[in-house]
Amino acid sequence: MFENKNIFILGFARSGYEAAKFLAKRGNRVTLNDAKDEDKLETVKIQELRELGVNFIFGSHPDEALNNDFDYFIKNPGVPIDHKYVLKARELGIPVINEVEMAYQLLPKDITLIGITGTNGKTTTTTLIYEIIAASGRRVHLAGNIGYPLCSFLDKLQSGDIIVMEVSCQQLENVDLFKPHIAVMTNLSPAHVDFFHTYEAYKKVKSKIFAHQTVDDIAVLNMENTEVLELSKNIKSSTVYFSSKNEINGCYIKDGVIYYYAEEIIAIKDIFLVGKHNLENIMSSIMVVKQLNISNETIVDVLKTFKGVEHRLEFVRNFRGRLFYNDTEATNIKSTEIALQSFEKPVILYLGGLDRGQDFNLLKENMTYVKAIIGIGQSRERVLEFGKSLQIPTYIFEHLREAFKKSYEVSDSGDIILLSPASASWDQYKQCEDRGLEFKEYVEELTNED
Repeated sequence: MFENKNIFILGFARSGYEAAKFLAKRGNRVTLNDAKDEDKLETVKIQELRELGVNFIFGSHPDEALNNDFDYFIKNPGVPIDHKYVLKARELGIPVINEVEMAYQLLPKDITLIGITGTNGKTTTTTLIYEIIAASGRRVHLAGNIGYPLCSFLDKLQSGDIIVMEVSCQQLENVDLFKPHIAVMTNLSPAHVDFFHTYEAYKKVKSKIFAHQTVDDIAVLNMENTEVLELSKNIKSSTVYFSSKNEINGCYIKDGVIYYYAEEIIAIKDIFLVGKHNLENIMSSIMVVKQLNISNETIVDVLKTFKGVEHRLEFVRNFRGRLFYNDTEATNIKSTEIALQSFEKPVILYLGGLDRGQDFNLLKENMTYVKAIIGIGQSRERVLEFGKSLQIPTYIFEHLREAFKKSYEVSDSGDIILLSPASASWDQYKQCEDRGLEFKEYVEELTNED
């Protein structure tokens, strides 16, 4: 399988690079196409692949490049589902898959695969599960949409290894046989409609994480998300549940303590992460690691120190009583809603960035603790209108440096200073992580002389 084949890869990026490298080493004839010019991509990686015999087509998508000589078409997850090459491959009868599906078909049979998907909380949950398993001393690998292509681990795996993998909807779109032994669905809400065209299509793709599971596999589900319950009602997996609201037969919260089937695990006050959404992430993680017979002691030790994932409601620093949080990954309204629901203290809120017509008014019900708004980027004027409508002091700036000075100026000891912009960053930054790193840099520059 995947040896001596003729394979077309669409999209360079991490998954395209790793797939091309792995497949070329196995004697496959690989053609990699990317619309970007060669000088806009990583020279070292391109040279490495050329030395392995990979053929490149840069700068465009020529109609004649894809033909029925190819045995497989591997699509980067970010490529639109109606891309002309995708449609042509289907017309020609060429299997359209992605790096995840290719790597899955080559996994050893004696490893345990844990797959995490959902609209929000995937990365935090994936990372937390990984950290708990690693702390237990088991051999575990972190993979998937979190930035580590699955095929990059294929040559490193040993018998009995565990893979913890974040699986995005774009990755699930082009899988056929992919099946985790333990599948987690954190929650579901409308998202990626621009990619899948309808919410129903998005949900249908998400359900593929359970499609090939059997009664011997486990599905970890959010009891308080009706969309998750509806989507999973006919799956064949053995189902287990967590709930942030009710005492259930599973993982739940009672009197400020998280329980696993009536077994006390940890008091909420001892957990470093903040927010109801993170309690749900924690409970889903507990449900997973308990299936692996990991001790409560290990779970508690990790939960007391785990600070979350960089750029996702990340605690940066306490300076003169002000608590700084970097949530630059909140590039949509829903993510900022979740962040605001995490605090019951005065908040200085950064909003704005790329103007995609996002409706800041949808945040109204969550603005109770916001004492000031800092509008930034391309959409700052609309942020100003929103702030005025709520009679919340609002200050707007084009760039983050000037905005940061103002946010500190209007804050007091005990306040939360929160970068959770509900906006993409492409108006000024290559990626939203760059925005978060700049914010953190300014926080770290604060001194007692300020």
